[in-house]
Amino acid sequence: MSYQAAVFDMDGLLLDSERVSYDTFAAACHDLGIEFKEQVYLKIIGTNAQQIKRIIVDGYGPELPYDELRALWLDKYHAITMHQALPVKEGVVELLEWLKSKAIPMAVATSSNRQVAQVKLTNAKLIDYFDSLSTGCQVTHSKPHPEIFLTAASTLSVAPERCLAFEDSDNGVRAAVSAGMHVYQIPDLIQPSEQLKSLGHRICGSLSEALNELR
Repeated sequence: MSYQAAVFDMDGLLLDSERVSYDTFAAACHDLGIEFKEQVYLKIIGTNAQQIKRIIVDGYGPELPYDELRALWLDKYHAITMHQALPVKEGVVELLEWLKSKAIPMAVATSSNRQVAQVKLTNAKLIDYFDSLSTGCQVTHSKPHPEIFLTAASTLSVAPERCLAFEDSDNGVRAAVSAGMHVYQIPDLIQPSEQLKSLGHRICGSLSEALNELR
């Protein structure tokens, strides 16, 4: 194949974890008597902690007890994600095995912090497929800025334009496209807008479908 590396998002792409995050955020809002604003929540998908805070505070207003909400949300989320294997999305193992058989190096580029990402990938028995792990705590700019994808390509010593990128979120797709990578989007909680589709990347229903195209 003509590509020299592959870079993967994690949550919602490799792992079926975005629904867990959605549900635990809604539960934390309920426990604190705060309205769950779905449209605000959906804007945070694919971003790091600093960007999440900005989006949520902008969406709810400065009176929101953000630190209390975040602490309760993360307690609920980590009670699940740090202690059990999350389901692996359709086609993940087959695609990783195929890329491995082609000797294509692979990296993860996730907005999560390193410890959480390592635990989640280890519990799901996926971590050994990857040559490097780039996380939100390593970069200055969150997705949709391309920094994390450029960082991941650098760790593999491959030019970004020679990398495949796999993402579920709009923010992640914008980041990978801006980095110059060849992007496959497998939407999870939200479908891409017409504006996003104009970027010209590939959109598939699953990683199995993406694998069939790559073969």
